[in-house]
Amino acid sequence: MKYTETKLSGCFILEPAVFEDERGYFFESYNEIRLAEILGHNPHFVQDNQSKSQFGVVRGLHMQAGEHAQAKLVRVLEGNVLDVAVDVRPNSPTYGQHVSVELSAENKKQLFVPRGFLHGFSVLSEQAVFSYKCDNIYHKEAEDGVHPLDPQLAIDWWIPVDQMILSQKDKEAQNFTALYNKLK
Repeated sequence: MKYTETKLSGCFILEPAVFEDERGYFFESYNEIRLAEILGHNPHFVQDNQSKSQFGVVRGLHMQAGEHAQAKLVRVLEGNVLDVAVDVRPNSPTYGQHVSVELSAENKKQLFVPRGFLHGFSVLSEQAVFSYKCDNIYHKEAEDGVHPLDPQLAIDWWIPVDQMILSQKDKEAQNFTALYNKLK
């Protein structure tokens, strides 16, 4: 497996070795020992989630706060998305910065998003099936987030605004300054 640490410490792009022939392909999508070697720790995953969305859907920016914070290992099983991670670790030198990575069923890339990050994605294909492993169980009371179009973050979702589909929760999400005031 090839890996690259992004400009955000602890956030990694993972690219599996894919073996293809006339029958199709094979690759190892997860190896606990190898991931622990890459990260320097073992993010014991306890919950898997999957979503299916249509073109234009933007999900995020979401996080679990406090003791319920989650690290995530995300990938796309069908279609392609632009995956976004925003560093909101209060003492981080890259606080408020984000990375964007195109994940697709074709490129088979994955993104490891550490605890202390907002996370979201936009669907670039007709539809996409998105999968993620979490190292902590979801707790509704720990849910937090930021509006995906917050101008302070200035994320380019690769989707025209008039074609974006947001949930009501995401439309009503707080701005980045409000989250900052909670976290400091």
